[in-house]
Amino acid sequence: MPRGRRNPNGAGSITLRKDGRYMAAAYVTTASGVRKRKFVYGKTWDEAHEKLVELHSMEHSGVPIPDTNSTVAQYLRYWLAEEVKPNRRPKTYQGYESVVRTHLVPGLGKKKIRTLRAQEVRAWVNRVRIECQCCKHGWDQGRDEKCCTVKKCCNATLSPRMVQVIHAVLRNALQHAVREELITRNVAKLVQVTTPTYGTGQGLSAPMAKLVLKELHEHRMYALYVLAMTLGMRRGELLGLYWDAVDLEKGTLTVATNLQRVGGELRIVQPKTRTSVRTLPLPSLAARALTEHRERQAQERADAGMEWREHGLVFPSRIGTPYEPDNLRRSWGPVRRKFGLTHRFHDLRHTCVTLLLDLGVPPHVVMQIAGHSDLDVTMGVYAHASLDEKRRALEKLDEALC
Repeated sequence: MPRGRRNPNGAGSITLRKDGRYMAAAYVTTASGVRKRKFVYGKTWDEAHEKLVELHSMEHSGVPIPDTNSTVAQYLRYWLAEEVKPNRRPKTYQGYESVVRTHLVPGLGKKKIRTLRAQEVRAWVNRVRIECQCCKHGWDQGRDEKCCTVKKCCNATLSPRMVQVIHAVLRNALQHAVREELITRNVAKLVQVTTPTYGTGQGLSAPMAKLVLKELHEHRMYALYVLAMTLGMRRGELLGLYWDAVDLEKGTLTVATNLQRVGGELRIVQPKTRTSVRTLPLPSLAARALTEHRERQAQERADAGMEWREHGLVFPSRIGTPYEPDNLRRSWGPVRRKFGLTHRFHDLRHTCVTLLLDLGVPPHVVMQIAGHSDLDVTMGVYAHASLDEKRRALEKLDEALC
């Protein structure tokens, strides 16, 4: 330490420790409202002095100094219990808890939340990426110099989207810590992750959609498939639809509930976003299908007798209970195989959106029908012009220029 160099009274002190580091101390106001002596450390006198100056700057600016000594793991568990669980949808909590338990706690859990640095978060994110690539390319630990440096290669491939989700959960948790004045900045915001690219939605063509509906006409869930193709409703929205939300006289349907499997049981929950709640006019095809479906359900109710459990759902099981989503996927399998399709059930929603766009319906109207939260989703994921459409467009340009 430079000799003869001394801070004035009240400005704090810097001393040399036995381990060779310099320690600076100053009295500051902490986030709990208590005035405490705060210690910072540096390898050199100048580094310790720089941190001391930062402490004083925060104090003079009225920024409380965090005084928590919690680890990242301790804080994440607190955040899940006190912030996420009471205020988020059950499915959201389940997803966040899984990310915290599986990725964040093993990777960063032992770090002190107060001293967590952006470099540490960046290194951890890069390690997650490398592990993902090892599994993706089949690299084996110890046999390829490109393999990840962790003790054991991960068993599952993490997609860029999953890496983005893991980073987002950490970012959200640390932002809550900032709001509670436990830390002064969110270091996860300083770390960028690769934005995943999404493929365009591949819906059925209009002729193929007609063939599929004709094939399914006698199926007990025929009306569900009609709503998926004509209104673009999601699987959970269809299975969570109540008869109270359907007005066949006015010809309207309100999407306001969602069926999800949470914690091993089926639950009716609220939609994730405000734009998912929407009232839609019923096309005549959908109105007829729902009228026939109501009559068929009345017969099923009579046949079930005492076994029927009334829930008021439009598309329940054969005894009135919520319908298992996986069974819906299985019912789609035979139709897909018969017509040689590779489309998932969710692609029936894509069918509605793409056909509407192909028919020239304004994108903002399509967005509201599908319940998208942003027009970019409608145009970026679903709006893809076919080769024939591009050819017709360029032919018009050719005619204008000739």
